Amino acid sequence: MRHTVTSSAALSLCLAAWVSANEGHKHEHGEQLGKVDFPVSCDAAARAEFQRGVALLHSFQYEDAEKAFGAASAADPSCAMAHWGTAMSLYHPVWAAANPSAAPTALDLKKGAEAVEKARAAAPRTEREKGYVEAIAAFYKDADTLDHRTRAVAFEKAMGELAAKYPEDKEAAIFHAVSLLGTAFPGDKTYATERKAAAILNAILPQAPEHPGVAHYLIHSFDYPTLASLALPAARSYAKIAPSSPHALHMPSHIFTRLGLWDESIQSNLASRAAARERMARLHPGATSYEELHAQDYLAYAYLQGGQDAKAKAVLEEVTAAKSFDQEMFNAAYALTAVPARYALERRQWSEAAALTVQPATFPWSKFSYAEALVWFARGVGGARSGNPAAAREAVDKLTAIQKGLAEAKNAYWAIQVEVQRQAAAGWLAHAEKKDDEALGLLRSAADLEDTTEKHPVTPGFLLPAREMLADLLLELDRPADALGEYEASLKVAPGRFNGVFGAARAAEKAGDRDKARALYAQLVELGKAADPPRAELATARAFLASASR
Repeated sequence: MRHTVTSSAALSLCLAAWVSANEGHKHEHGEQLGKVDFPVSCDAAARAEFQRGVALLHSFQYEDAEKAFGAASAADPSCAMAHWGTAMSLYHPVWAAANPSAAPTALDLKKGAEAVEKARAAAPRTEREKGYVEAIAAFYKDADTLDHRTRAVAFEKAMGELAAKYPEDKEAAIFHAVSLLGTAFPGDKTYATERKAAAILNAILPQAPEHPGVAHYLIHSFDYPTLASLALPAARSYAKIAPSSPHALHMPSHIFTRLGLWDESIQSNLASRAAARERMARLHPGATSYEELHAQDYLAYAYLQGGQDAKAKAVLEEVTAAKSFDQEMFNAAYALTAVPARYALERRQWSEAAALTVQPATFPWSKFSYAEALVWFARGVGGARSGNPAAAREAVDKLTAIQKGLAEAKNAYWAIQVEVQRQAAAGWLAHAEKKDDEALGLLRSAADLEDTTEKHPVTPGFLLPAREMLADLLLELDRPADALGEYEASLKVAPGRFNGVFGAARAAEKAGDRDKARALYAQLVELGKAADPPRAELATARAFLASASR
């Protein structure tokens, strides 16, 4: 396997052909989950369920996959690979890579280890199948004494060896690619592991144009500002490959968000939300699924970047009405706090942000303190910017405690994210107290720290980019040229943000760069073409453009 990424042009050509090949593909059960070809030595009935389970695995439909593998085992009790599938369904490599709360629970680890033993007891009929079983066994081995990452690395190594031993086995290579993503460091700006995974997938792409895992894992491999354009063809193909999967319908919006393609993100998440609701109506009537909440977070974010505040409010009302959940997952927890915080902060309604509470009260927030921190961050910024320093101080103290707890739990990624939030909230508090040198120092420190990390896949973006907040402060301190530089740096990472573009336009205007201001105000008007109700910023933009044209 090449360990370099092909050029953007070459990858785009491959995927352009892929799009046309995908139209109309249907799964034999009436579902459309993509095309998986994973030969196993089980009877025909078991093979059909097994193939379906693998397709579901590749779209992270873990609950459904586990049921499919259970059906395969029931159809053929001697099918060792059905038990392998169960063990795979309980390990969520990409979710857990930077998020310990998404790692298998103690119960999952127990069930996974038991599935491995059942697979061994069924005596895999080929050396290849034995290799698959022993690879996932490496993840569950000594789970009571070895940390998650050590075991994830052991699984990746075993899958790499299996893929090398059976170079004709596309599934081995694809599972090796996702195992690599499960060991990636979120702060590695070289993206070496992701590039290695992408190279494997790109080599398989011409042979498996309808495979759900190839499209899905390419999106994850390139879900970074500097790489996102490489995944745009995959993003526009994955939903066509597996439209029965809510996650496959949502996942393209990761790339649309990275590139500021808000209309496409909205359509992606509307489709995902509808599919998630249909699935819940069949399997868990009355419950809200974590897939729906995840799509709602991305949907609210996209609406807000276009000033479609009425539609964002409708999403907020749906999210806050949810009280019963299929699974109390990390992505559900994040959306439950992020959507209300975004709705207040993006509209710059500071008093509204300062009054937020963590809801619903019955959710197990102690397991998801980094999600709870989003509300305290919003309260801190909102309090400081609305003349309520007492609320801001309380929020900063709460963020300090949450950050300490995450650090002590060795949850490094989220400890850093909450520290960014703490510094930013403290910076705005310092500004409210007229300590502007301290405020600038804190917000610059927050921006620099945030730059060392990447946004987690659970979120479409940081609640408020720290560098954008630094630019806001510089503009308030009448330093427009400095503010413009910070806005432009922020927009390179998070393009098409409504407030970032407006701030940059104002900074350019105040700095005397009317040509740049004109271009930025025109961009803002285009962003807000469907705004409802129209934001005041759009009136400012149109007034400038009208005066500039005279």
